[in-house]
Amino acid sequence: MAEKKMIETPLTDEIVSDLHAGDRVYLSGKIFTARDAAHARFAQLISRGEELPVDLSGQVVYYCGPTPTPPGKVIGSCGPTTSSRMDTYTPMLLARGLKGMIGKGKRSEEVKKAIVHYKAVYFAALGGAGALLSKSVVTSKLVAFEDLGPEAIYVFEVKEMPLVVINDIYGRDLYEEGIRKFRVVD
Repeated sequence: MAEKKMIETPLTDEIVSDLHAGDRVYLSGKIFTARDAAHARFAQLISRGEELPVDLSGQVVYYCGPTPTPPGKVIGSCGPTTSSRMDTYTPMLLARGLKGMIGKGKRSEEVKKAIVHYKAVYFAALGGAGALLSKSVVTSKLVAFEDLGPEAIYVFEVKEMPLVVINDIYGRDLYEEGIRKFRVVD
């Protein structure tokens, strides 16, 4: 059984080097949300040589578009979206200091190589459990691209958000390892 680890943002090279595919992690600290439309905006700003609206150095981006906040709650349901839709943009954000991503599903070979090169980590959050994951969010604040609605960028303060390391700096991929481990050979 994989070890449970308590980690906090911002992520450092030391923290990331201690994470291995299959580790169960409880993440606390500040994370940013950003989905497809926000990533496209990031790419436009980068192509024009402009600054991003948030400093991603050492930060974690959660591929999430929260639902409206119910009365008395910090945030609505906030489950992960399919990470592969961000693959085109991920290497350029890792090159600008991004250290972690949270989503669901496999990453491209290009992203996995960039994770190793830039010493980052990819976490999976449990898909279909957005209401449960919202209980990890202590505060929520809109910080950029308000016109994108639920795809705007929010900063969440999270406490012990349950995640699993999928891709680590050593080139391991938990999804591929799982397929090999449980493959039935005739």
